[in-house]
Amino acid sequence: MLKRLVTALALSALPAVALAADPITVPIDSTGRSVPLATGSTDWNGFYAGVFGTAQHSENNGTQAGLGLAAGVNAQIDFVLVGAEVSLQGLTGDTVDTAYGEVLGRTGLVLNDDILLYAAAGYGWDLAGGESDVLAGAGVEFAVNDELSLNAQYLRGFDQTGDNPKDQVSVGARFHF
Repeated sequence: MLKRLVTALALSALPAVALAADPITVPIDSTGRSVPLATGSTDWNGFYAGVFGTAQHSENNGTQAGLGLAAGVNAQIDFVLVGAEVSLQGLTGDTVDTAYGEVLGRTGLVLNDDILLYAAAGYGWDLAGGESDVLAGAGVEFAVNDELSLNAQYLRGFDQTGDNPKDQVSVGARFHF
């Protein structure tokens, strides 16, 4: 009797499981036609290029703001992502205008189909002033679709030359190929 009850419960749950696997849809008119809201998992593998806005603060240079360009590559293995990125940004502030370059490695966890949480570490240097930093931080990236993601990142610059540690926050968009 117990075996039949468990089998009946398991079989009654199958339609609910099948519905959960179907894409989420939104009705577009009264006839019941609908468009998919979510079509499947994001492919984080491959090359990307992006633009970002950034704010950087240091004791010597104060607060600076700017725009930047980034290019990188990702490899996803199950729910783990590893990647590398190079970026160049122009910064302006009250005391100094400069360009700042970065080379980062990153590793993270794909939390669900659309959200990536990662740690980043690398090297950064002021192209005009000779300062250099070891960088460490973290970020989050949201996949709008397979071709576009939005990200926010924090990096701490531990000064190697120039005696000028930095805090940097950036928000941007990445275009995946």
